[in-house]
Amino acid sequence: MDTPKQYCESINLPDGLSIRTASELYSKFTDAIRANDAITVSIPESAEADLSFVQLIESSRRQAKAEGKTFKLSTPASGSVLKVLERAGFIESFDQEDSKFWLHKEV
Repeated sequence: MDTPKQYCESINLPDGLSIRTASELYSKFTDAIRANDAITVSIPESAEADLSFVQLIESSRRQAKAEGKTFKLSTPASGSVLKVLERAGFIESFDQEDSKFWLHKEV
């Protein structure tokens, strides 16, 4: 039986955003994309993230876009998440859409 569609869902993430939580977060994101038109993800300022988290967010973002849905962050990337983006070389290669998503910058 299909789950009734909602318009928007907010997902509050835990402080640990690493390969250890990737499977659980993947399930949360895919379920939310399936059941909602818009998903807003809240990352705690104190969160500790690794590259697998950034990859998971990017994958979920692309999946939502492919399905005509909205996937966004409630606040710009900061702290550990921003450091991962910098170290991995993402920021240098951001296009306008990436900057708007990750940094909430209008170019």
